[in-house]
Amino acid sequence: MATTTTTTPPKTQLWLSSLTPSGQRPPLPPHPCPSPRDALPSEVPLIDISGIFSPHLSDRLAVASQIRTAATTNGFFYMTGHGIPTSTTEAARNASLDFFRQDESVKSKVHTSLSEHHKYKVGWKNTKELRINPFEGRDLRESFSWRYDARYDPAVKDVTEIPEEVARLLKVDADGFPWSKTGDVPHFEEAVVRCWREVLKLGRALLRSMALALGLEETAFDKKFTHPDAAVALNWYPPQDPESGEKDVSIGSHTDFQLFTILWQDETGGLQVLDREGQWLNAKPIEGTFVVNFGDYMQRITNDRFLSTVHRVQNWSGKERLSMAFFFGFNLNESCAVLDTCVEEGEEKKYEEVSCFEWTQRRLKAMHQTKTE
Repeated sequence: MATTTTTTPPKTQLWLSSLTPSGQRPPLPPHPCPSPRDALPSEVPLIDISGIFSPHLSDRLAVASQIRTAATTNGFFYMTGHGIPTSTTEAARNASLDFFRQDESVKSKVHTSLSEHHKYKVGWKNTKELRINPFEGRDLRESFSWRYDARYDPAVKDVTEIPEEVARLLKVDADGFPWSKTGDVPHFEEAVVRCWREVLKLGRALLRSMALALGLEETAFDKKFTHPDAAVALNWYPPQDPESGEKDVSIGSHTDFQLFTILWQDETGGLQVLDREGQWLNAKPIEGTFVVNFGDYMQRITNDRFLSTVHRVQNWSGKERLSMAFFFGFNLNESCAVLDTCVEEGEEKKYEEVSCFEWTQRRLKAMHQTKTE
């Protein structure tokens, strides 16, 4: 009698520059539906965060509770009620497109290699110069990055009064690079910095809400966030050609490495989130919202309570796509261990304490590795 042999689909192993020294995450179970599907509201919820600005603690706690639920399920949520005018994000979007649509010879004036502090990766990178996941193709995107500069922070009244232990890690080019080289699009700096300032203020308010979500006092992180590692990455994605046969991706599967990210995305779509069962979910654009996701540093200090979720971009739309990602972390001189409120009786702390500077440098080096090892 003939026997039938069934083959169990292999588990999916992702290589990520992520939480562990090896970069490996546990294998994901084979998913019965490998094709991406649209996320359900319960999977990537829409949260009205206007309550975080309320004078009433009950309103602020209500938002914190919703954030905690999102953080402990798929680690992503849409955010409305944020208070940032559409005119601000649209101006930044249009100015960014004006920058990216220039000839390569013009954009090369602000290439990251020309920065005085080039290891901080500020400035422009061309298509396929980045490979965020070394086991996937090079990223099919251009990127313009800028990191926190206290001279642009409205909360800083006098940069000469910044404590030395903070100031020594705030590496900015003496000539104002990269903005000093973007004169071909004179409105670029003004529009992007104005948007960055708005999101910076919002990020500080969100961090207080996250402290509440973690069972801490609202002000628990305030001293760690006076001069945050608040960076912006403008990403321009050309359309992927489905007939090309190339293995390139718009941006490969990865996790973010700081506390959290606030993302503005245009109407094109392409953002995909990997849920805990190994299913890719389309996080389709919702007009007027930002997308928030948590990073590796947040997952570390919460002992895996708040999830740093794998995500990627696949731009099969047939047109260009623009996104603006704002990353938020503590001051680079700060360090944080696993929070006691995230460790139950009998449970061990899974991660050692690591400085924010050491962590970001480790991740930046891995993120800009373009060779498969």
